[in-house]
Amino acid sequence: MATYNKRGYKSPKEKEEKDPALDGAYIEDVNVEEKDSTTAGVFNTLDETANKTEAWVEKNQKAIFGIVGAIALVTIGYLAYHKFVAGPKEEDAAEAMFVAQQNFQKAVDGVKPDSLFVLALKGSEGQYGFVDIADKYSGTDAGNLANYYAGVSYLNTGKYNEAIESLDKFKSEDVVLAAMAIGLKGDAFSQKNQPKEALEYYEKAAAANKNEFTAPMYLLKAGKTALALNQKETALKHFQDIKDNYESSPEASQVDALIGLAQ
Repeated sequence: MATYNKRGYKSPKEKEEKDPALDGAYIEDVNVEEKDSTTAGVFNTLDETANKTEAWVEKNQKAIFGIVGAIALVTIGYLAYHKFVAGPKEEDAAEAMFVAQQNFQKAVDGVKPDSLFVLALKGSEGQYGFVDIADKYSGTDAGNLANYYAGVSYLNTGKYNEAIESLDKFKSEDVVLAAMAIGLKGDAFSQKNQPKEALEYYEKAAAANKNEFTAPMYLLKAGKTALALNQKETALKHFQDIKDNYESSPEASQVDALIGLAQ
């Protein structure tokens, strides 16, 4: 029968041996059968597991190297895409925005707004407008921003459904722009004579970020819209929010009279 020697023990001898390091103490050698040793079983299991692991690696090394290689290729491809594709595309999109933004700014400043908003949307001087930029440069920051500009331009030219559609495509981590995009959809629904939908978006815009600019502006619009819907309790809540939390905002100067109407 096979035997297993515990670590720290030697093969049994005819007599005890003195260990000088233990100053007179004696260690009796013990012979332990493998079937009775838990430690032996653990070591044997570890040996078997190691052997199986080595065999599995040897058998599947091509697949393992293939996976590692695929990960490396994906990483290299990602970096190459951003350097040679996404980067230049961003630059092209930003350049394409220049003329459209000029037309947009002039329209906002009141210089032939109707025609200039149309040019901002459709393009001029052989350059793309916001609609084409959003489409052709989809996935870029400039293409995303073009959706916002297009939404505002459509809103100012009475194309309310198109405004909502463009604003739905716009995504931003800028808290002010994100809130304004929501609020502008409220304006579009208001112009479409859909006050319930407008109220919903005004409330969302006000709640999107509690900053001193967009929050009181959309709370006021929400309150006025709720008042028009005869939802006085809702209107009062929004007006009181402005009075309590945004007392230094321009909107705060209007709420006392509006609170009276809502009570």
